[in-house]
Amino acid sequence: MSLVYLEYDFKITPLQPATDILIAELGELGFESFVENETGLLAYILKSEWKEDMLEDLFVFQNPNFEISWTKKEIEQQNWNAEWEKNFHPIIVGEKCMVRAPFHKAVDIDYDIVIEPKMSFGTGHHETTHMMLQHILDNDFEGKSVLDMGCGTGVLAILAKKRGAGDVEAIDIDEWCFLNTQENVDRNHCSDIKAYQGDSSLLEGKKYDIILANINRNILLEDIPIYANCLKKGGALFLSGFYLGDLDAISSKCAAYGLEFEKNLEKNNWVSAKYVN
Repeated sequence: MSLVYLEYDFKITPLQPATDILIAELGELGFESFVENETGLLAYILKSEWKEDMLEDLFVFQNPNFEISWTKKEIEQQNWNAEWEKNFHPIIVGEKCMVRAPFHKAVDIDYDIVIEPKMSFGTGHHETTHMMLQHILDNDFEGKSVLDMGCGTGVLAILAKKRGAGDVEAIDIDEWCFLNTQENVDRNHCSDIKAYQGDSSLLEGKKYDIILANINRNILLEDIPIYANCLKKGGALFLSGFYLGDLDAISSKCAAYGLEFEKNLEKNNWVSAKYVN
């Protein structure tokens, strides 16, 4: 007998960071698969796991900056892997780095990264991840100690390691991301990257040459003082996960803690910025 799933069709405005937050929260509730689209998100859960009031207390619905509505319907079980494979295409960043899935054919390129994202964020397709990968390609990582904060799939940590970084740590508060990072680290033969589950409280007493943080505006603003304290003299902080309109607020907070704006990249109104001390 085939399993019956419920498909939730979420309409989300603006798409980010609300979509990423929603995926993380739904994953905790037992939703098994997600498909992002132009209007929001399709999310799937077994009907037998569904409860009438399961969405009532989600944090993302309490944020006045997000507009989220949804409908749901029953569907028969699908081959989720086949659907994912059909919609996930490899990307190339800066003509030097390819991010692909295990089922994609390898090509002759400087940095070949194989990522199986599961429920984690960070395939390189999103503008913020793409720009952070570009920053890594454009800057010197040789022998540097690196932190990938909010690591998602671990793709930034992996490219940093392939670019010659020394000690690399990757941290994410979400268990799916932590486990997925461990898998992808091994998959890319970068097993000396240390992955941890947790938040910025894990950074006490630690120092890095480079910190990468692709999260969202509010968390960045809250944690910039911690990042500044963890950055070695002459170090660099790369931030993303916010819009162009947020750049002044991010830069002002960085300046208040001795971090000077150096440059930013922009893609479809998303921004990734570099700060130095």
